[in-house]
Amino acid sequence: MQSLVDLLLNKIDITKVPFSDRGSRLLIYQYPNQNCLYIKLAERLLDSYPGIESYLSREPYIPEIFLINGKGEQLPFEITTKPHVLEFQTPPGNFKLIFQDINTLCFSLPHNAQCGVRLKMTADKFTQRADGGEINSIRNLVYYTNSKVIKNQIISEKNRYELEFIIQTDEFSIITMYICDRCASPPKTKVFSETYHAAKLRWVKWFNQAPSIKELYRETYAYAWWVLANNLICPKGYLKYEMVVPSKKSYIGIWLWDNAMHAIALRHINPELARDQIRGVLVNQQPNGMLPDAISDDVIVTEINHPIHENVTKPPILAWAALKIHEIDPDFDFLHEIYNPLVRWNAWWFRENDDNQDGIVQYNHPYSSGLDDSPLWDHGMPVDSPDINTYLFIQMKSLAIIAEILNKPSDAVSWLERAQKLVERIIDYFWDEKIGAFLPFHKNKTIWTLTPFNLYPLWTGKLPNNLRDRIIEHLRNPLEFFGDYMLPSVARNDPAYDSDKMWRGPVWININYFFIEALQQVCEFDLAKIIREKTLKLIMSNFGIYEYYNSITGEPGTNAASVFGWTAALFIDLSLQASREIND
Repeated sequence: MQSLVDLLLNKIDITKVPFSDRGSRLLIYQYPNQNCLYIKLAERLLDSYPGIESYLSREPYIPEIFLINGKGEQLPFEITTKPHVLEFQTPPGNFKLIFQDINTLCFSLPHNAQCGVRLKMTADKFTQRADGGEINSIRNLVYYTNSKVIKNQIISEKNRYELEFIIQTDEFSIITMYICDRCASPPKTKVFSETYHAAKLRWVKWFNQAPSIKELYRETYAYAWWVLANNLICPKGYLKYEMVVPSKKSYIGIWLWDNAMHAIALRHINPELARDQIRGVLVNQQPNGMLPDAISDDVIVTEINHPIHENVTKPPILAWAALKIHEIDPDFDFLHEIYNPLVRWNAWWFRENDDNQDGIVQYNHPYSSGLDDSPLWDHGMPVDSPDINTYLFIQMKSLAIIAEILNKPSDAVSWLERAQKLVERIIDYFWDEKIGAFLPFHKNKTIWTLTPFNLYPLWTGKLPNNLRDRIIEHLRNPLEFFGDYMLPSVARNDPAYDSDKMWRGPVWININYFFIEALQQVCEFDLAKIIREKTLKLIMSNFGIYEYYNSITGEPGTNAASVFGWTAALFIDLSLQASREIND
């Protein structure tokens, strides 16, 4: 049987997704149909590029890297990709590119030849050295070699630099590129074979921790574990722990509920790393108990001014995720560490998001729901919505279990009582008997759009049988939610439905995951299994792993991010669930 590493041979398409390494902020790409590489930085760099999303459109750090021969001619190449190395087959021989560490790239070059690299970039100045040089830009690039330098030429025009670096190679020749925040001593040159072995061993160790899986899922399972590792970034600035970003390509930073879902997969190989996904959010808790929407090196996002200006967070699922880690690797001290911060966060929701103090919590900003462009918010804010109140039920139920583990029996009883009262309030406030669903309100006016979020209270496991049955009817209705690709984020027969537009109709794997758990809780195991099988099949039927999927075609959404963390994480957990059932 092939190893998980070997299953990824040529599965990493660097014209679409970055070649990176655990912890690194360096992203290597190839331009489609061109013999040219480029490097982007997984950093927002707000001091130099104002605007919270400016990183999505800025020029690559190094826009062009060519492999060249001794005459400076660009070399055509065929590329082989593996998690630990890029191999370039060129007329003079093979180049290889690996990570020596998170800041250092190493090229090995064809033996007994004159060859090298040419790169172009925006920079402030250049300093030449005997074995290479330094180019100062938004980040500093130190390049050097262990071999005889044939040509080390840089041409500048204003702040654009073109470097041509050619060496006389032997079997040990390398070119090293060290990219750092400031002038610092670059790492010493190592024998390439040793560096190559260390890079491969890092990945082999990562994959070897993964639990065994049924053959049906192994290829996508391997890719999913690669996605999570590839999306890990090292601590820096406000990020105090090693964290999984949703996508180094598209989402630089951490988002609260994403990290809860990343932790669900990481618990299977490294429970402490899973716990750090929760710690990394809680360490930035605000004085009033609020938790930020997003955190990156240089900014903590607690408010956003579009489409309205308001405080912004994400759904409260950290306690729920913490218990999932505890199921696999019990850690009393960790639960004690997070209990009071989560209590404060729960208090913030009820204190700051219930304007009329009626016991029903509202969303004040669309993004706090995580459902940024859902039609549920088309009528304006705030919105009293059943999904946030269901999340809070799940949170309080989880806090009750944590309190019991921590020997706080009175707290446990109190949380259970509050959770039960909230369920009763949800039913009384949101239930619409004619529609058979829980309908949200804006300014006391019903929002009639039908979405899975109108069915969320099923997750409480506390609905009367008649309400539970009505909810399940919706899930089984092919005009609404049932089908080859499910669950659409808006009912198929709703006027607002759009199969491809983010939260207005595509399939999101996290929502499926919540409903699979909800159905299992109410003993609807057959339907839970159907949704799980369709979810796994949907992900496996596409090359890569994406943010969301078109609910008509099953293809990735037009604007869906690739190498997406929570889709990878939940594929891992669901495929492990399915494999256990097969084994049973």
